[in-house]
Order: sequence, then C-alpha cells, then structure tokens
Amino acid sequence: MKAVSVGNEQRPLTKYACSFDVFDTFLVRACTTPSGVFERAFQLSRISLTFPNVSDNFCQHRMLAEARAHRIAQERHGSPEVHITEIYSYFPFKLFGLTEDALGELVAAEFAAELDLCRTNPEIHSQYLDNKQHGRRVGFISDTYWDSARLSLLLRACSPGLEWDFLYASCEHRTGKSEDLFATYVAQEGIDVDLAMHIGDNEHADIKGARRHGIRARHYPQAGARLTSRLHREASLFELLCEARPSQLDGGARTLRRMVAARSAERSAAYHLGVTVVGPVMQAFNTFVTARCSALASPDRRVGIGFLGRDGFLPHRIWQQCGGAPAAYLEVNRRVSLLASADTIEPVCEVFRKIPRIDGPTFRDMLKVLPPAVATFLSAFPDGVATGADLADALPGLMQQSDIADLASGIRARLMGYLREMFPDFDRLTDLVLVDIGYSGNVQKALSRVLQLEGVPLRLHGLYLFSLNDALEDVPDRDSAEGFISDTTVTPHANRMLVRNALMLEQICCSGEGSVRDYHGSRVLREPNPRSVAQIGLCAEVQAGALAFADVSTEVASAFRLAPYADLKRTAAWSAAVIGRLLLLPDDEELSLLNAFQHDVNLGTSTLSPMVDGAFIHRQILARGFVGACNTVPPPMWIAGSFAALSPAHAYWYTLFGANAIGADTIMLNVPDRLRRPWGRSSPPPWCLRRESGPGAAR
Repeated sequence: MKAVSVGNEQRPLTKYACSFDVFDTFLVRACTTPSGVFERAFQLSRISLTFPNVSDNFCQHRMLAEARAHRIAQERHGSPEVHITEIYSYFPFKLFGLTEDALGELVAAEFAAELDLCRTNPEIHSQYLDNKQHGRRVGFISDTYWDSARLSLLLRACSPGLEWDFLYASCEHRTGKSEDLFATYVAQEGIDVDLAMHIGDNEHADIKGARRHGIRARHYPQAGARLTSRLHREASLFELLCEARPSQLDGGARTLRRMVAARSAERSAAYHLGVTVVGPVMQAFNTFVTARCSALASPDRRVGIGFLGRDGFLPHRIWQQCGGAPAAYLEVNRRVSLLASADTIEPVCEVFRKIPRIDGPTFRDMLKVLPPAVATFLSAFPDGVATGADLADALPGLMQQSDIADLASGIRARLMGYLREMFPDFDRLTDLVLVDIGYSGNVQKALSRVLQLEGVPLRLHGLYLFSLNDALEDVPDRDSAEGFISDTTVTPHANRMLVRNALMLEQICCSGEGSVRDYHGSRVLREPNPRSVAQIGLCAEVQAGALAFADVSTEVASAFRLAPYADLKRTAAWSAAVIGRLLLLPDDEELSLLNAFQHDVNLGTSTLSPMVDGAFIHRQILARGFVGACNTVPPPMWIAGSFAALSPAHAYWYTLFGANAIGADTIMLNVPDRLRRPWGRSSPPPWCLRRESGPGAAR
C-alpha cells in the first residue's frame, strides 16, 4: 500500500479524493468581479452614511490596499498570499473619517457583503454530493484572503448542512495553488495523486497548478475570452454613460449572462452575440414592457398589445417565448401611418423627402394614384427619376387637397380593417400598447391622429427600447409614451449618440421580410426585401441566440437566486451599457460579422446603404477633421462601427465626443501620411491587421 510521510509518521495514502475551488466554481457571486463585493461592503459600512457618494473611491482604495499588501507580503515572505486583516491594515482610514480601530468593522462589512452576494452553484454542488455519496473524500482548496473559519461560515451559509473532509485557504499557508498549496494538501491529507481530481475555474491556478503536482484537473470556465473582454468594455462604458450610478452591482445580470453562456452550445459568432448581448437586453426590455402592461390592467380597461414591425419582430418573439399575454405583431410603419393620418399635404411630403430616388410607377404604387401634374414633373428628370427631396418641395403645387383627402381616406380605411383583423375585439379595447425599438413615437402619433379622424376613443401607450424624450412631448395628453433607455437613463447627448447608431440593432431585430406598403383585407402587402440572403441568415442566427437566452435565463436566475431585473432603473442603465457597447465599441469579431450589413431604405425603392464604411470616415477626418467626421450625415448608417473599422481608439474617441465627455480641441489625429491606409469596405478591414491582448478572465 502506498504511504506518505507526515512529520515522522508514515500514513497510508487516501484513495479517491476530489477537491473543489471555492469562488467562481462552488460559489458564484451575484457580481462580475470582486469589486462588486467591495461596493456592497461600502453600502453596508457606516462610511456610506457619512460619505454617501464615494463608493468608487472606497472600491479603488480597497483594491490599492490589497495590491500593497500583496507586494509587501511577497517581499517579506516570498509569497503574495495575505489575510483580509493585512489588506485593511493598508486602507486609508482617516480619508473616510475612521480610525484604525475600524479595521475589524470593515472586515465584517466585507464578509457580510460576501454572505449577501455568494450563491451555491447547483451544478458543482451536485458533483460535490455525487463524489461524497460514492465514498470519495471531498473538500475545498481556495486562493483567498478569507481564513478557513470564515470560509466555512460562508460555505455553510450558502449550503446549509454542507460537510467536507478538508479545507485549505491560501492565506493560512502563505502559498497559493500556483505555488505549493496543492503539495501541502497532498502531504497533509495523504492523497494518492493518481486517484485525485480537482475542479476549478482558473486555468493557471486550478488546472496547471493541480497538474503540476500530478493531480487530474477539470476546467470549469466561467466566461470565455471574448465575453470577458466585452464585460470589461461594458463596465467602462457604464461609468461613462451612467456616471452617477453604482458601477459594480447589477443584480446579478452579468453573472446570469456568464452562466447562460456556459450552458449554451457553441454554434457561431452570431449565435454567441445573441446569447450574450442581444438576448439579455431584449429580456430586460421584455421585463419593462411586462411591468408597464401590468400597470395598465384594471377591471374597467381592455388592453391590447402590439409589437410594431419590422424591428419589433424579435421583441415579439421574446415576448411569446417568455409566455407573455396575447400580443399581435403589427406591420404598421411610419410611411403607412403618416399617409393614413394626412389631412394636409405636409405628411405626404415628409414621406417622400426620405426617399433617395423616385419615378412615376413607384409613386403610383405607393399612393395608388399618379396625378397628371406629378407625372409631368417627374418626366422632366433624366429617365423620369427625381430625388425624393425635389418631389417633396414641388408636391404642394402638384396635388390638390381633395387628392390628399381621397388618398388618406383609402389608406386609413384599409389600415383600420387590418387592425380589426389583428384584434378581433378591437372596438371593445380601451387601450392599445405599441412596443417598438423607438425612438420618437412617430408611428404612435400618426396612429393617434388616424384614430381621432375615425372617431375611435382608443388610448395609445408607446413602450420603446430607446426614446428621445423631447420628441415625445407632443404625444396627445390622453396617450402615453415611455422609453426603457431614455434621457433619464443616460445623458441626452449619450442617448442621441446611441439612437444615431441603433440602425444596426434594428437590422438585427427585424423580420426577414420587406416593409409593409399597404393592406388587402387582413393580408399585408410588402415591399420587396433587397437585403442579401447572407445578411438575413446572420440576423436569424443572432435572433436564435437571443431566444435561447430567453428560454433558459429565468430558470438559471432562479437556480442561482439572482434578481437581475428587480430594479428596472438599474436594469435600464446596465442595458444601455450592454447594447451601447455593441453599438459604440464593437470588437473585432463583431465588426467582421456585421461589416457587410446594409440598410434598406424600403420606401418604395430597392436602395441599400452601407452600414460600415471606414474608408469614408477616414476621408472625412482628412477633409473635415475628427469633429466633422463625427457629425457626418449618413450613409454609412452605422457611424460608430465605421469609426471602429479604423481602430478601437477611433471608436473610443467618437464615443467620448458623442457623450460630450471630451472637447473638440483635444482630439488630434495628425497621423503621418506614410502611416495612413484607406481602410474601408473595399480594402482589408483593420481588424485583420491588429490584435487585442484582452483582459484576463473575470473573477
């Protein structure tokens, strides 16, 4: 029988031992990094009462104290492992109105924060119990500043009645798993390394550390490199967009995303984008819509719910996936609603002004009529094709008021017929909720005018992912409109920057069919869809990932006792950071995935505009300077993505400028001509020429 020496004593080797890492393996925190624990510790300490607005200062000084403690421990003991009391011994007590006698109080506050934020990982807990039931010795090996006594309290608080055979905390042995903690464990427990297993999340400490001592190891990763990088970018963007809010705690939203991503089969970059970014934002928006619809419910109200096409397609699917109340997918767009609401020529002119090019057949197809004066006007242009702006300017002199009235009356009648088909009890409804990506409530306002002209006393309530609050001021008093992400979530400057770049999100969320142009009974008559099959397929793959997140997130949140959407204001702020990170600071993989996307104007034309054109932005910078390029008029439709196509720095400067966080005179991009390259859609994209190191795994 194999034996091991412990002091002067020979002990037989223990067979079949399984050790577990503690944090981010057996226990999972409802925050992404330990700094969330520090923020919660601040909230639980008396410092928050006397200095309520210094949460970030506290967290940073806590991290500085730990770094100093590690450095001094390395110098004195040859190992960076320290106890929690050593860390707080380097904390600046006087700065926060404390004396050094408060050390124990701060330690207690941080441990209380751990108790509040830690949850047992059901999957690992099941493996732990399975090993124990099969007669194997089980226990914990942790790199931590918490001693075994507090670690025991924490483990049993999360898993009442939990028992173990051994527990090793690095701070008590002055060595970590990357050094000699596994050797200490093997020697003291008499472990036969050939029959030992260790499970942990850290590839360096848990996996390589165990294998270096002959112990088999199973990696339990929490967040892959790309998700980790995106989480770090989100945290930075949150601090920029939502600077007055606590920046670490999110109710477990990022932990939920990590857990769901870990459970999701790896299919494609588009699917991963749906699981980790688009899905979480749509699920948060869905929670907001659910809450607002519930608030409308009352015995004297009959409420209908409609998701506006085309970009309401994914939100509607999420709503259905989550078991929401019956809701219709309404193919009503700005063009149809404006024409139906017209009682003067102005709404018709507004529709045509958005169209790049138009001819007689297209005009007839849109309005069901081609007045002779309009036909004559168009024939004067080369090939009979005018710009929409030219036609809009001339139209008041080309059409009679009676023509407009007849046109609007016909479209309005067909629209009302469609609404009654979509809502069989339409004439009994008192309220209709319209759900959309946003931004100014134009469809809602036009529909309200339609209902007024038809004498239908139906109240409309717009619920938007994004809203520009000043644009909603003219919503009729009997109606309401609210944005999930609004000027109260982020600054008005930042909100407008997000909205300006949200066309990429629209493309991702919309259906694979063309936009509505008219109705025939309950049948929707659509424009041709000029987008490529590849683009439609990629959008479908992103949507599949988003639906996969919605399918399991509630179950996972319950299993880990997470409440990511309990505070809707906090949820909206973090959602702004999550979707803002994609729209403003896309990474290489996302740029490569979305670079070829095009935006279809779809107003009776087949015009496609590029979403990304880095070469155009580069020329704008050369000709007009950086600020001029930031204020350029689309296309390209995704301005931030086009800046990112040049470099991450360009994207970040654009974001800072758009958030009004940097002055125009501080941005200097005088790169020597010999270093310039005309990056763009026709040249190799810059993400093929550069690499990002990426931060380490979130812990």
